[in-house]
Amino acid sequence: MNLLQIYLSELHAVRATGAGVKETSYYPAVSNVFNALGKTLKPPVRCIINLKNQGAGLPDGGLFTPDQFAKAQDAGLLPALLPARGVMEVKGTGDEVAKIAAGAQVQKYWDKYGQVLVTNLRDFALVGRDAGGRKAILEGFSLASTEAAFWTLAAQPQATPEGLAERFAEYLKRVLLHAAPLATPQDVAWFLASYARDARSRVENAGLPALSPVRTALEEALGLTFQGEKGEHFFRSTLVQTLFYGLFSAWVLWSREQTPPPSLPLAGGGGEPQRAGGGSSFDWRTAAYYLHVPMIQTLFEEVSKPSKLGALGLVEVLDWTGAALNRVDRAAFFAGFDQGHAVQYFYEPFLQAFDPELRKDLGVWYTPPEIVRYMVARVDTALREELGLADGLADPNVYVLDPCCGTGAYLVEVLNTIQKTLDAQGGDALGGSDLKTAARERVFGFEILPAPYVVAHLQLGLLLQNAGAPLAPAQGGQPAERAGVFLTNALTGWEPPTEKVKQQLEQLALAFPDLKKEYDAAEEVKHSRKILVILGNPPYNAFAGTSPAEEQGLVEPYKAGLISEWGIKKFNLDDLYVRFFRLAERCITEGAGRGVVCYISNFSYLSDPSFVTMRRRFLGEFDALWFDSLNGDSRETGKTTPEGKPDPSVFSTEYNREGIRVGTAIGLLVRRPQRVSEPSVHFRQFWGVTKRADLLASLHAPELDAHYLPAAPTQANRFSFRPSDVGAHYEAWPRLTDLCAVAPSNGLMEKRGGALMDIDRDALEQRMQAYYNPAVSWDALRAMGTSLTEDAARFEAKAARTKVIGAEKYQEGRLRRYALRPFDTRWCYYSTVRPLWNEPRPTLWAQCWPGNAFLMSRPAGVARPEGVPLMYTRLLGDNDFLRGHAYYFPLQLRTSLLGDADAPTANLSKSACEYLAALGLLDPDADADTAALLWMHALAIGYSPAYLTENADGIRADWPRIPLPADAERLQASAALGRQVAALLDTETPVPGVTQGALRPELRMLGNIARVGGGALDPAAGDLRVTAGWGHGGKEGVTMPGKGKSVTRDYAPEERAALDADAPALLGETTRDVYLNGTAYWRNIPARVWDYTIGGYQVLKKWLSYREFGVLGRDLTPAEAREVTQTVRRLAALRLLESALDANYQAVKEAAFAWEAGGLSLAD
Repeated sequence: MNLLQIYLSELHAVRATGAGVKETSYYPAVSNVFNALGKTLKPPVRCIINLKNQGAGLPDGGLFTPDQFAKAQDAGLLPALLPARGVMEVKGTGDEVAKIAAGAQVQKYWDKYGQVLVTNLRDFALVGRDAGGRKAILEGFSLASTEAAFWTLAAQPQATPEGLAERFAEYLKRVLLHAAPLATPQDVAWFLASYARDARSRVENAGLPALSPVRTALEEALGLTFQGEKGEHFFRSTLVQTLFYGLFSAWVLWSREQTPPPSLPLAGGGGEPQRAGGGSSFDWRTAAYYLHVPMIQTLFEEVSKPSKLGALGLVEVLDWTGAALNRVDRAAFFAGFDQGHAVQYFYEPFLQAFDPELRKDLGVWYTPPEIVRYMVARVDTALREELGLADGLADPNVYVLDPCCGTGAYLVEVLNTIQKTLDAQGGDALGGSDLKTAARERVFGFEILPAPYVVAHLQLGLLLQNAGAPLAPAQGGQPAERAGVFLTNALTGWEPPTEKVKQQLEQLALAFPDLKKEYDAAEEVKHSRKILVILGNPPYNAFAGTSPAEEQGLVEPYKAGLISEWGIKKFNLDDLYVRFFRLAERCITEGAGRGVVCYISNFSYLSDPSFVTMRRRFLGEFDALWFDSLNGDSRETGKTTPEGKPDPSVFSTEYNREGIRVGTAIGLLVRRPQRVSEPSVHFRQFWGVTKRADLLASLHAPELDAHYLPAAPTQANRFSFRPSDVGAHYEAWPRLTDLCAVAPSNGLMEKRGGALMDIDRDALEQRMQAYYNPAVSWDALRAMGTSLTEDAARFEAKAARTKVIGAEKYQEGRLRRYALRPFDTRWCYYSTVRPLWNEPRPTLWAQCWPGNAFLMSRPAGVARPEGVPLMYTRLLGDNDFLRGHAYYFPLQLRTSLLGDADAPTANLSKSACEYLAALGLLDPDADADTAALLWMHALAIGYSPAYLTENADGIRADWPRIPLPADAERLQASAALGRQVAALLDTETPVPGVTQGALRPELRMLGNIARVGGGALDPAAGDLRVTAGWGHGGKEGVTMPGKGKSVTRDYAPEERAALDADAPALLGETTRDVYLNGTAYWRNIPARVWDYTIGGYQVLKKWLSYREFGVLGRDLTPAEAREVTQTVRRLAALRLLESALDANYQAVKEAAFAWEAGGLSLAD
């Protein structure tokens, strides 16, 4: 329940008893709602009910800040203080708020306290001082129009109108903050965002047809379509942001005015014209006067027309907004705002507070100033040193474009750099004029979102004003001067318009001539300027709400040959930053023929297989390429450095601590006038919390290139831009996919919230029997709480059930053991009928039969550390069993897939069979052991630490390559080792000496469950409840690992005595005790066993994250507690086998078979 629903429920509960009185009985509900909101603020605000009389009567409540409470028990009581955020007057629902506010008692409170919140539980009025210091109702809010309607609403809190709860919470927050000083840009941003959210809620509930012309005009001007629910939200959010940023920009410019402008008509409604800036109050109705850019004026005026504002109910909100701006301590505000961080201090907090989900969908992230300065400096140097332009960015022939300029950070820094160059050359009195010419005629920005577009113009205008060259307003029939920032879709409009587009533009010119002029100005840049520099921070995400066809075709050249040449059948090149790279490449190569591209973006393109064609194109189109990998990826590294220290996103700042999830890189690509035959590629990495500062400091290094490593992109490494450190012969060995006859299958993909799998077989069986039983109604099924009744992508739950039970009946044989994660095996219910499983993988199911098994791997490593990239199972398994997606290689194939043969056949390619034949093994189909020889050998090699270390970069970049023995005896011996590995990995089969029978002495004391202080554990008393903090629920039901509790220690004497002399080197020189809770723990888990990682998952820690009580919902069973013990012993046995595995790898490597097959990789 949200806060409003809780508030209404509490009020209804009091009223339902019939025992309450009309006022005081409801005070706790009022207090609760204020305290719930107050604790979310900084500083927090606390509501105290029934204050003492300080000369004006007894207020029903007061709103206090932490500094008004005694800090220590012995400090004594503080003298009675006036509540910092005002007092409350609470009446019954039958009273009228307006009359209460006008009454004598509220007058007394106002005289004493200055601010009074008056409420009858359903209506609220904030009584304070207007701009003239007079008593006034500053803001009001109503939950229902009548007392009867209110109590009807309170009786059904779940039926509150959409948007009402958000507006209610925003209003009360503003009440709590209203008396707080309003002096910093962040505070102003919060208030404006709060009013903007209220405005957006009103717009979204109004459905005003009059906005349709504006929507159509924006679609035509920007060359896109607002599609579906997301597109609708995007459009309305855009309009509201434009309104509020226009208002804010006008206020900033008004504040800087020295002379009041002439009388202006009111934009928002009736009344007489007044002087904008006259007196000391800003009137939002005059805002359009200050917005010099015609495009901004048009948008603002269209949205702020009286006919639209009145119908949308926005006049009231804008009045509140204007009043808030007039409360700002402007001297304090501009002291912070004018320090060059206007965007960081205002735009960022506004967008985060206003619409964080849209911001996330668009991948819009403020670029930290260190990154901007570094990139602009690198571009300036590249122009001088690589293109021979001595003045760099200050050269009047250098045209610059930021195609996704946002709020103009890069453009501002480019102009600052130009200013520095001009100053260094003498800095005469014409420098400001030169800077303005650059800003107007050759430093361009494109932006598709009106809100940051408004801010970009504000920033550039202020910069030029501070430089003594302000943009001139319209005068004498001449249009106002403007910066070269245009509202346009940077990814479209580079080709001549179609006839349909021409017709749309003709209509646009008639309806909105200023939008048409904006379109034409942007097109002039696209078609007539030879852009020499393209730089910026492209959006990270493909936004589903807008989808122009021209834009989607941009990346087709980067898809060429992915399937036919590289065997890459699945790829993700839809992220917007890829399109912006293609745009930049095309502009430089097909336009000026020389130039510089500098982007910060997702770093996937540096080595991910899907980008192989893109990388090859870059190598053909550019002559020198520098890449600064800034890491900070949550999937690959978990945002940790190789040393295990924090490695946050480079976008993580004081104002956006989370940053972004993906790793990032700065790419600098230079195309010289004189092309070279072999491009040079330079690569370096930055890690840790100081990397932004380190990056900027690197500019002062005497030999910058000396800090980079050379990369050697080749066909063999998929033209990777990362330097590769692999063994001398690694590239000559066959990939796993070169060995199989049939391409491996992905694992199953459920996407049903875990409803099709369970640790408890009986629970899963009951759930699925009910699902398949037509007699169980849909409502009854929903009441069970299964996520099979919840709609999801490609899954209409009710229709899916109808289809499934119409196609098949429940079958007990479809309850199967399921490999979810390494050493974490559960039960699943399998069906091939879509869409029960999101991806049921029928080809995998067809090969899952008794006697068969699978080797698992992945197309490329995505996790750091990844550990071992191979696994073995006899079970159906999950798509995410390994990070980077698990692919399953069946050891044998059912004959139905390959023809009329009666017996299973070995899953071996022609080249693999020829290899075996060369060793005298002529019939791999003869039996299961022979069919599995190569796959067992692959396991033995893949679990060798020496192999993983020597070839780390090569293994990470692609499917693992496996050296093959040159003789049958060595192959048989290696496969025998592989069978030992497989037995330890096979969770369904006990291993004598390890998990059953007489245990090996060195394993017997490992991982036993014990009680703190000794003694017996009592499962019935909760001793097996995991509460040490190993996991918790994350977003969208994803389980996130926690730190848990474990204690590292030396081996006890008896524990060390149980080990062979060389065992500690293999298991770890220290051990640890791992706690379930404060009572129980697993004792003696050696360090290298605890750290064992398969496919990017730390095995034991991942298992524990799913068993935390808050995730599992119950205690462990004794069998489950001992499952950890058995897993510890299996992993320890694997560690103890490593010496033999390394020796085997070295022997195979030194006498490897000369593999000549050219099998294509079947990479993802």
